[in-house]
Amino acid sequence: MKTIEDLGDLAGQRVLVRSDLNVPIKDEVIGDDGRIRASLPTLIKLAKAGAKVIVTAHLGRPKGEPNPAYTLAPVAERLGELLQPEGITVHFATDVTGESAQEAVQELDEGEVLLLENVRYDPREESKDEAERGALADELAALADVFVSDGFGVVHRKQASVYDVARKLPHAAGGLVLAEVEVLKKLTEEPARPYVVVLGGAKVSDKLAVIDNLLAKADKLLIGGGMVFTFLKAQGHEVGKSLLEEDQLDIVRGYLKDAGDKIVLPTDIVVAPEFKGDSPATVVAADAIPADQLGLDIGPDSGKAFAAEVAGAKTVFWNGPMGVFEMAAFAGGTKAVAQALTEVGGLSVVGGGDSAAAVRQLGFADDAFGHISTGGGASLEYLEGKELPGLAVLEED
Repeated sequence: MKTIEDLGDLAGQRVLVRSDLNVPIKDEVIGDDGRIRASLPTLIKLAKAGAKVIVTAHLGRPKGEPNPAYTLAPVAERLGELLQPEGITVHFATDVTGESAQEAVQELDEGEVLLLENVRYDPREESKDEAERGALADELAALADVFVSDGFGVVHRKQASVYDVARKLPHAAGGLVLAEVEVLKKLTEEPARPYVVVLGGAKVSDKLAVIDNLLAKADKLLIGGGMVFTFLKAQGHEVGKSLLEEDQLDIVRGYLKDAGDKIVLPTDIVVAPEFKGDSPATVVAADAIPADQLGLDIGPDSGKAFAAEVAGAKTVFWNGPMGVFEMAAFAGGTKAVAQALTEVGGLSVVGGGDSAAAVRQLGFADDAFGHISTGGGASLEYLEGKELPGLAVLEED
């Protein structure tokens, strides 16, 4: 893949950057600005090179039409706050490629940044029709001279602002995309051992392909989160009212049979009668979950056991919380794993999405880990061995 340096002198050039600024926003307040901060190094580099930086990004799922709930205006404000110490001014266009965007691009000075409104306001962005996506890509390309792909969280999507526009302009990978790919290669190509993978989250079905691919590569696969109850049920245990995917039981039994001691399951579970933060929590053995209770976290003994596996590893990839970390009573398992990752004497990778949100909510600093990914879905698809369209197009001449 070409880098920004391969694009030559960018002073005075209009550079379209696809960033991933999809952050949680409630009542116009950003809950976690991690993705915005991750986008800064590439934007600063381009602005300091004298480029006119035009950023396109999405927020949420507005379903192809303008929706005030998904405006990028609060993101533009936060981006301006973060870039102000660098002396970089941020502007905001109130549409994607229309009159506001075109006028803002014309008025943009060298070393300034312009954020376009949510690209998913345009239904062509996510269209399955190549011609429709291509038409939007033509409009985006008309705003710029070159394209830099720096939104790793969307490189697994064949979308106009990710894939199609790269085919219409001289293009390069931004620093964030390059860093993410470098880390993923370390996880898949001769990782330092012991290599431990920790998987959580709600559904086994979301992780089937990554389990398939990583069972052959990892030394241990630790399973927590809502998905663990399908594993426990596959072993013949009662799981009460816990989350369960009945249609995945045969597949999971196959994993348990073939993996031997590679798969590590919790030995105790934190249960409660209801999915509520103030619901009375108790700890039970993993093979003795009461029929009227549901599991909401791995137990303290499991947290210690998982932490010991993680802390003794040389390479760790973690995707998915161990429990309902948003509720204090059910955050212990996730916190134990996160703390152990900070003590890894090698590469520790937090795989984006809910895992990244969890470590920040629990008070861990980003630099306590080797790498916090900005792309949960993209990371998983890479680890599944899939081709990511947004990366493949960057390798085209």
